[in-house]
Amino acid sequence: MKIGDFKPQNNVFLAPMAGVTDVVFRTICKEQGCGLTYSEMVSAKGIMYDNDNTKKLLEINKKEGKVAVQLFGSDPNVLADMAKKLDDNDNIGFFDINMGCPAPKIVKNGDGSALMKNPKLIGEIVKAVSSSTKKPLTIKIRKGFDDDSINALEIAKIAEENGASGIAIHGRTREQFYSGKADWDIIKKIKENVNIFVIGNGDITSPEKAKEMLDYTGCDAIMIGRSAQGNPWIFKRVVHYLETGEILEKPSINEKIDVAINHLHMLVEYKGEYIGIREMRKHLGWYIKGMPKSSEMRVIINGIEDSKKMEELLLSMKQ
Repeated sequence: MKIGDFKPQNNVFLAPMAGVTDVVFRTICKEQGCGLTYSEMVSAKGIMYDNDNTKKLLEINKKEGKVAVQLFGSDPNVLADMAKKLDDNDNIGFFDINMGCPAPKIVKNGDGSALMKNPKLIGEIVKAVSSSTKKPLTIKIRKGFDDDSINALEIAKIAEENGASGIAIHGRTREQFYSGKADWDIIKKIKENVNIFVIGNGDITSPEKAKEMLDYTGCDAIMIGRSAQGNPWIFKRVVHYLETGEILEKPSINEKIDVAINHLHMLVEYKGEYIGIREMRKHLGWYIKGMPKSSEMRVIINGIEDSKKMEELLLSMKQ
């Protein structure tokens, strides 16, 4: 199981998510058995202009092992030059180009899923980047831009022809965003028609769903995104089920609180009290989902500006 010459720990990956998969969350997921983590998407132009915020996105904790760095942009030369600039970073396992982000501010600039409307440009990007770096290159796409332009298979073939070592497919169109049901048939079709590494993404919410996708599509690996938010245990549970057929129990409330407190400490240490607390609020909303009085607790959490008070509140929720 290799992506080019890169060998992940296992075939259960954390999807790149803007504002979520920072170095702290990735480290926690890795500790819970995730086979490979991806950075948040990083602007190639941000690297070129030496932007401080962009530099933060590229920080990697050695506990993570090697990370896939996801770049976004639409200029083949800029993407190629920035991949080359990062090529000697031993903490980067390979590069991935984002061609699936549905966010309006990304799409209106011709980046993310807007690239799916221009297969020729995708070929040029893949060729330029794969030629500029010694590391493997993958791309992450969607099923198509909308229902009238389902072209993921065409793009997968173009990517393979131009030097990509792998491709991740989210089985929804850009116009769907995250609504409706992910189409696993498109993932299956791509796996049957290319010889590069194929990663399936979309609607993997449990160990059983993970195995179902692998069995149905034949993909080489799966990528878990939203289902990992506030739930890093999903990686351990999926990997265990794939290896043994046994379903591990879901974490107790106390286990969730302990990991949430550790997450809080790491985030404050890494980003400082002011930013750390504010970013932790959304994570805590995910961690406490389904717990008793979670709605009331979310309101309180969103007003807390002190890490000690936030920790005290979490400890008070233990059973």
